[in-house]
Amino acid sequence: MPDVAVLTPVTERHYQERRLGRTILRTYRDTVEDLYDILPNDKQPRMGPKEDPELQRQIEANEGIFEPLLLEPHPDHPAKFRIIDGDRRWINSKILVEVHKKEYYRRLPAEITDRTLTDEERLRVWIYIHRQRKEWDAKEKEMVAYRLVDMVGRASAANILGTTVRELDKLVEIYELSEKLTGLPEPGASITWSREIKNLNKKLLTPTVLDAVIRKVNNQEITNSKDVRKLRNVLRDPIAREEFLNKEGSIESALNKLTPIPSKKNQGLIGDIEGLSDAIRRYPWTTLASLKGDRQVMAKLEEAEKLLKDLKKALSR
Repeated sequence: MPDVAVLTPVTERHYQERRLGRTILRTYRDTVEDLYDILPNDKQPRMGPKEDPELQRQIEANEGIFEPLLLEPHPDHPAKFRIIDGDRRWINSKILVEVHKKEYYRRLPAEITDRTLTDEERLRVWIYIHRQRKEWDAKEKEMVAYRLVDMVGRASAANILGTTVRELDKLVEIYELSEKLTGLPEPGASITWSREIKNLNKKLLTPTVLDAVIRKVNNQEITNSKDVRKLRNVLRDPIAREEFLNKEGSIESALNKLTPIPSKKNQGLIGDIEGLSDAIRRYPWTTLASLKGDRQVMAKLEEAEKLLKDLKKALSR
C-alpha cells in the first residue's frame, strides 16, 4: 500500500463551505482510490453491528456508494483519512472487496474537510447529519444519547444534542431498558417497546412492575407494544395490578379484574347487588386462598350471608 493517500488527480481543488449546525466545514469533493487509506472513527456514536447485506446489494446495484463519505485528514496518520460520517458504507464496501473479491469497490467518493475537526465538532457534525435521516427518530436518538454520556458526560452530551439534562436522562433510561428486552422476535423493535413502557406513570412503574413487564415481554406473553398502554388502567387498580404481577397473569386477565364502571341502567338495590358480585369475582384465587381460616373474614361472610338470606326471604313474598 502507498505511504501517501492516493486521490484522483485534479488540477485544482474547489472548496465549498457547509454549515452543519454550529459547525462550518470547508470541504472539497474527490475520490479516494484505495479504501485502505481510510480509517474508522473509534469514537463513533453509533453502536451495534454495521455489516449489512442489504446495503451491500444497494452498493452493487448503484455500482458504488451513492452518498460520498465525509472524511477529515487523520491526525495520527498523515497519509490517511478518518471517517466523520459513512462508517457503514465504508465497512460494507470493504466486505465486498475482501469477502466477495470485488476490487472495483476499493474506490470511494468522498467529501474531505480542509482540517481535522475537534472531538466536539466531529460529534456535532455527525449528529446534525443523522438527525436529518429517518433512522434518528426510529432508533438512533436514544442509542446516541447513551453513547455520548459515556464519552463526554451528561452536561456536554445534553449540550451537543441540544436538549436538557432531564430529557437526556430519559433517552438514556429508554436505551438501557431496550437492552433488557432480549426476547423480541424483531430485536430492532426494542426501542419502540422501551418507549411505550417508559411512557407509563413513574409512580405506577415500580421496580416490581418493571421486572414483570420485562419478563412477560421476553417470554412473549405480551406480543404487541401498544398493549403496554392498557397497563395505565391496570396498575391503578390494586386487584388488577396483583393479577398482572401474578406469574400466570396477563394484561387481558388483569383487565377482567378492573372495577367495572357503574351501570347507568341498574341503579338502586339491583345495582348494589351487581357491584358486590363483581367485586367478589375480581379477587384472584391466590388472594382468597391466603384468607382461608381468617376469623374476621369468616365473621363478615356469615354476617353478609344472613343479611342476604333475610333479604331474599323478604322479597320472595
